[in-house]
Amino acid sequence: MAESRGIEVVVFDVLGTLVDEPGGLRAAIREALLASDDALDASDTSDAFDASDVSDASVNELLAVWQQHVELEQRRIGQGRRPYASTEIIDAEAAQRVADHAGLADPAAIARLATAGQRLPPWGDSVAGLERLAQRFPVLGLSNAGRTALLRLNAHAGLRWHQALSSEAVLAYKPAPEVYQFAIDTAGCPPERVLMVAAHSWDLRGARARGMRTAYVQRPVGDPPTDSDLFDWRFKGLGELVTALAMG
Repeated sequence: MAESRGIEVVVFDVLGTLVDEPGGLRAAIREALLASDDALDASDTSDAFDASDVSDASVNELLAVWQQHVELEQRRIGQGRRPYASTEIIDAEAAQRVADHAGLADPAAIARLATAGQRLPPWGDSVAGLERLAQRFPVLGLSNAGRTALLRLNAHAGLRWHQALSSEAVLAYKPAPEVYQFAIDTAGCPPERVLMVAAHSWDLRGARARGMRTAYVQRPVGDPPTDSDLFDWRFKGLGELVTALAMG
């Protein structure tokens, strides 16, 4: 177990680490299918997606469409092949792709689906874990979510920060180094005194490359560490993390 003494600020990834992003998107996609089905005229259903019996497989297929678009576009931005676009823009594009794939035509349902990333549920230990940790350390959120999306997401999920940072401020997406440097600069202390917490190993690798301490938190979704990942800690939940830091 790594030594926790010397840590001054704790930085959390948000999407997937503190909120259930895939679960929230699945719920929003299912809602859009059902809402669109309700809005269809009975004489105009022949070519539409049959949402009367929405299966998990159908929803998962559409979730994959969403995720693939977001990952591709953020990668293109990171490679300089597309100018920076906020998550509000990319999510609206993803929602339209889902709609096209499913044959959805209800504008209201598509517009609501585009904001699904602002209504993601927290994991069961997220709110209490943040509250406990914030009594001992300055706590920052560091998210790829755009400023407006992050504001609304935090309010919906009940996440309480000392400060929430959007990568939109540096016009980049993690794991771009400037995003982690933004958090380090905001923390106002050397990177080795800043702990990055995430459920995604790719995120922690980016933080570690900037000199930050790292802690992996296991979630049902995410990117587990490999045997070669040299993170400072690996925890099964936020309770373990809070206990470890409290003992430092």
